[in-house]
Amino acid sequence: MHNEKKREPLFHISKRAALPWYGAWGIRAAAIVLALVACAVISVVMTGQNPFQIYSTIFNGTFGSTRKLWVTLQSVAMLLCISLAVTPAFRMRFWNIGGEGQALIGCLASAACMILLRNVLPHWAIIMCMILASILAGAIWGVIPAFFKAKWNTNETLFTLMMNYVATQLVAFFCVVWESPKGSGQIGVINLNNNLGWLPEIFGNKYLLSIVVVLLLCAAMYFYLNYSKHGYEIAVVGESEKTAHYVGIKVDHVIIRTMCLSGAVCGIAGLLLTGGINHTLTTTLVGGRGFTAVMVSWLAKFNPIWMILTSFLLVFLERGAGEVASKMGLNSSFSDVLTGVILFFIIGSEFFISYQIHFRKSQEVKAHV
Repeated sequence: MHNEKKREPLFHISKRAALPWYGAWGIRAAAIVLALVACAVISVVMTGQNPFQIYSTIFNGTFGSTRKLWVTLQSVAMLLCISLAVTPAFRMRFWNIGGEGQALIGCLASAACMILLRNVLPHWAIIMCMILASILAGAIWGVIPAFFKAKWNTNETLFTLMMNYVATQLVAFFCVVWESPKGSGQIGVINLNNNLGWLPEIFGNKYLLSIVVVLLLCAAMYFYLNYSKHGYEIAVVGESEKTAHYVGIKVDHVIIRTMCLSGAVCGIAGLLLTGGINHTLTTTLVGGRGFTAVMVSWLAKFNPIWMILTSFLLVFLERGAGEVASKMGLNSSFSDVLTGVILFFIIGSEFFISYQIHFRKSQEVKAHV
């Protein structure tokens, strides 16, 4: 028989009870403050620049003028729109990484109507066709991977990801088919002389339409997910497909219906981008928002209302970082470093919202063997 000292681990991690919303956002706010401090230290060490001047430049890049403010709000609206689109699928645990392609195919459908129907239909009819075509194209692009998932249990992450590349190549093909001028490989501004197919401005403001449409979509999606029968079925399928089968929910139908909705909302984003904002078609028109939307939706815990804040935060960082690069003579890589550090802290804060760390007590536990 001998004595042996047993030490407790230095720390252990346990699942935290659900925090109230103000507690969770308090942790996120603290993470942002720590991120800004870290960025300040990095700025001084790497560039010798005054960190407060850098933060002032970031703020100016977002709110420095009336036009910058409207562009920021419009960018937030477009990111929010695609985030809303992928959220029903995520709640169902269907990992739709194809928001980029679904929005891009909506852009292609809108551009096709503007180009092919400009000598056939009047302005209002072209717009109606654009709305229907964009929604239908996005829905089809969402339904294809959903059908294969429902029938043959394919991997939806890889399937939706590959659909992005198909959409990009389709757009690239038609950019050459419809190029103007010939040989440029670009479409340019569509119907510049007559504005056929251009979505209307609200009170003379070209930025306001997309903002209003997306806010209405946000409210509709919130009530759809939380207070409708379909939203309930999505939640049950996401929790357990076995439970869903047991209570009589047709899981295959829910998967296909939800991805149809997801793709359709992405199609609306494509409509707004081509018909309301840029009036053109390029392979980079969606600008990576389909992938950023995954982060927006996840950070907001799939809550459409909180997505407004997370969308704004990410757009603020992106536009501010670009302003730093252009105004202070720093290359874009440095602004990307600042953005990455801030996102690292924000994403890391989710760990402390879900878990808590218990450190070892000072006394040692003695055991006799």
